[in-house]
Amino acid sequence: MACPVTVRNSRLLSRAALACLCAASVLFSSTTATSAGEQQSATAESEDAAVRVMTFNIRYNNRRDGENAWPNRKDIVAGIIRDNKTDIDGLQEALPEQVRDLETRLDEFAWYGVGRNDAKVENNNSGETCSIFYRKDRFERLDAGTFWLAQDPNKVGNKSWDAALPRICSWVKLQDARSGGIVFAFNTHFDHVGEEARQESAKLLVREIPRIAGEHAFVLTGDFNADPNSEPYAVLSGKKQADDEEPTAFRDAVKISEQTPNGPDSTWNGFREVVPGRRIDYVFLPSGRGSVRSLATLDQTYEGRFPSDHLPVIAEVMFAND
Repeated sequence: MACPVTVRNSRLLSRAALACLCAASVLFSSTTATSAGEQQSATAESEDAAVRVMTFNIRYNNRRDGENAWPNRKDIVAGIIRDNKTDIDGLQEALPEQVRDLETRLDEFAWYGVGRNDAKVENNNSGETCSIFYRKDRFERLDAGTFWLAQDPNKVGNKSWDAALPRICSWVKLQDARSGGIVFAFNTHFDHVGEEARQESAKLLVREIPRIAGEHAFVLTGDFNADPNSEPYAVLSGKKQADDEEPTAFRDAVKISEQTPNGPDSTWNGFREVVPGRRIDYVFLPSGRGSVRSLATLDQTYEGRFPSDHLPVIAEVMFAND
């Protein structure tokens, strides 16, 4: 609405000019309110679409841990998941009994996982799982699977190279009820002894994850037993190309977080104190797909004790639409 008003040597506006100014003011206020409303709506939609992803090595139930053994920590671990309102949680070292302890405490979550020894979860003889918990009211599981970090990834209980133990990567294919989009969540745990095994495991993930996820968005969580200066990290982050393969760079959530990451630059505490420079637990996204709004490494203690010998890491992720 154009209302040109010129006031020359007059202290009073004409009624027509005053009416025109009032109309312009109303229009400006209405436009400003609409703009503010649209911004608030966009912010709400953005927050609604964000996915809070956690990676957390919860430490297997070792009775020799004494006061740090699982029975004294299970309620705290469940509380961390609940209180931080996570949507997808990649857990490492979770024995079947620990998974069921969390299941009974987290009614709002469903989960998938199998033991690394026999691909079952009947009892602790199945071995540690790389279980993935996800919110039932937000995600529908469309598919799931596990492969072994070995020369024959499909052979149950298999280990290769210089690995001390069988190692796995579990995954779920989820449909987000909020966005309608498809996202894959992968969760793994690299060997703690074999240097070659860690390098070869990284190469395997670079090949297998894009093959399984296809064109869909994905997130990779895990305890990689490798710091950012290691060869496995170089492979995963695309700094070192896998053997004769098209390089597929995964992006470290710490490196691409829009906000400055909170917490220490380490994820290992050994139940004693956070050890500087020991960042070995990660959240990775595919190159060019999605973004990370914020990231936090949680170093809180409870009655003077850590909830695990690793620190949980939470990334708030925005996945690219299919």
